[in-house]
Order: sequence, then structure tokens, then C-alpha cells
Amino acid sequence: MEQTRFAEGPVAPRIRTALGAVLIGVVGLLGLTAVVLTARHGSVLPIDRAAHTWSLHHRPAALVTVAGVVTATGTGVFPYAAAVAAGLTAGRDIRHRLAYAAGALTFLLLGQALRFGLMEAIGRPRPAVGDWATHASGFAFPSGHATTSALMAGLLVAAIGHRARLRRARGAASGRSTGAVAVLLGCWAAAVGMSRVLLGVHWATDVVAGWLFAAVWLGLGAALIRIRTAPPASR
Repeated sequence: MEQTRFAEGPVAPRIRTALGAVLIGVVGLLGLTAVVLTARHGSVLPIDRAAHTWSLHHRPAALVTVAGVVTATGTGVFPYAAAVAAGLTAGRDIRHRLAYAAGALTFLLLGQALRFGLMEAIGRPRPAVGDWATHASGFAFPSGHATTSALMAGLLVAAIGHRARLRRARGAASGRSTGAVAVLLGCWAAAVGMSRVLLGVHWATDVVAGWLFAAVWLGLGAALIRIRTAPPASR
């Protein structure tokens, strides 16, 4: 029986990179979770208290309005519509586009389910309701908005990059730089996460945990896709 080998072929480095991202994300998320669980019944973590106090004293009405608009893009129908759009962008024909859209949507839903399970298991309280500048529900850790926006950004970047590779394979111009788009999407996801702290509904470590969770889920998805699609000689 042929054994899978990761030391050969051009695909192997990309597989190892994806698996490395998963490992780093898992270690970071587990470590942060352990710290939060240890402190859950005691005082708030110093970094959380400092970030929360700073936000309470640096959020004029105009900034709260902007943060409210930004934070709204990380929840509701928008993330799922973006996942479908990512799938439609990645496909090379109607059949592949529909399949990719269904896959991206399923990927996002599964990630949300796992994130919700982790949130319920840890049960970390949010900051005091009196400090909130927007509505929030459920437990705090990890942040749903931070997780969802990071997953959306990752799906869109992957879809745009895949589309650009298809265009280059056909000898067509790839259009705008995927690097610039990736930076913009990353900045947007970061803004969504930070808006949760500014609005007083999350601790800073909730947001960091959301980003780490998204990194783990995206890295795992990338690794599985690359392993599945890699030719035997490249594994």
C-alpha cells in the first residue's frame, strides 16, 4: 500500500505550511483558553481590564456610530452571503461554482457550530451591561464577530486567489493584486474584532481567541483540501 509522503513534490511545502498554521493556532487557542478558565472565577485579566477601561474613555459618539456599522458586518446574513459569494468566485463554471458555494457555506456553518460549543463550554461572562454601547447576547469567549469576520476574510481571500490562479493558467491577466485585497480584508476583519472591545461587549482576549479559532479552522480546511487534491507523487 502506498504511503502518503509530505517530503516530496511542490505541494508538500504548502501542506506543511497549512498544518503549521493549524498547530500554532491550536497551541495559542489552548493556551489562551487555559488562562481564561483559570481566571474565570477570579479577577479579570489585566490586559482585558486595561483595554476595556481605555475603550470606555475613548469612544466619542461618532466613533461609536462607526464601530456599530463595522460590527454589524460581522454578523447576520452578511457572513453567509459572503461565503456563498466566495464559492461562486472560486468556481470555473456553473457546476463548480455551485459546489464551491455549498462547500464554503458548510465550512462556515461547521466553524460556527464548533465555536458556539466552545463558547458554551467555557461560559465566560461579558463585561458589565452598563458598559455596553450596543446589544450583545450569549457568553463572551471566543468572540463570534471576530471569528466570523476572520473566517469570511479567509474564505474570500482563498476564493480570489484561486480565481487568479485559474486566470493565469488560461494565460489571462489576473486582475488586481490578490495581496492588496488580502490586506484590505484582513484590516476589515481586524476592525470588526476591535469594534467589539470598543463597544464594551467583549474582553480583548475574547477577540484574540476568535482570531485564533478562525486561523485554526481555515488552516485545517486548507490542509485537507491540499492533501485531497495533491497528486500522489506530490504527497
